[in-house]
Order: sequence, then structure tokens, then C-alpha cells
Amino acid sequence: MEIINTIGRRKTSVARIYMKPGKGEIVVNNKSIETYFPFDLHQIVVKQPLALVGVEGTYDVTINVDGGGIKGQAEAARMAIARALCEFDAEHRPPLKKEGFLTRDPRMVERKKPGRRKARRRFQFSKR
Repeated sequence: MEIINTIGRRKTSVARIYMKPGKGEIVVNNKSIETYFPFDLHQIVVKQPLALVGVEGTYDVTINVDGGGIKGQAEAARMAIARALCEFDAEHRPPLKKEGFLTRDPRMVERKKPGRRKARRRFQFSKR
């Protein structure tokens, strides 16, 4: 029985997953996926690579996520699952790559600059 370990990142979230052949159970931080991601949209995002390749219900996935918000965590988990599927079977790579699941999204929050309210927002100008 082979266990694949991969990592996925998005914004400041990091997802480490352990994937093995099984019944299709997905556990996130020792909770069921329905409990950890209560919104259906986030559950769908996590399961997207499995649905795209058509292997839903054939792999057990254990996910450890840390940092960021709920959306970033879901997308980091999606990337890690896509990478693990590529390791299991190289034929899964082209559809996952085409959908963009293997590409690290480089967008991050811009840092706050000194002398400004936010990253780009300036204080209101007063002439008098």
C-alpha cells in the first residue's frame, strides 16, 4: 500500500496531504471535510481534481492545513491533491495542468507601506 505525500500552497496557506488507495474519505485537520469546510463551494474546490480525473471514491486523503483563510486553505488542498494524482498516474497530468490545478497562484497580499493607510491608500489630502 503506497502513501503519497505532497504539499500545496496558496496565499499564506500551506496544505500537506497524505493520499492512499481507499474508499474516498477526506479528512481535514482530523475533522471530516463537511465539518472543516461547512460551505459547499469550498468542498467542491477541494474535490475538483478528483472529479476532473474521475477517481472520486478511490483514494483516502488526509489533509493538514495551516495559515491563511478558508478559501486559501481549500485552494492549497486542491493543488496538493492534484500533485498527488500526478504521482499516482502520469496520465492525469495533462487534464490537471490544462485546468490550472498544478500551477502555484503567485498572488499575495501587498504589504502596508509607511506613511499610508493601507498598501496603496493614502491619507486624505487637506489643502488648509
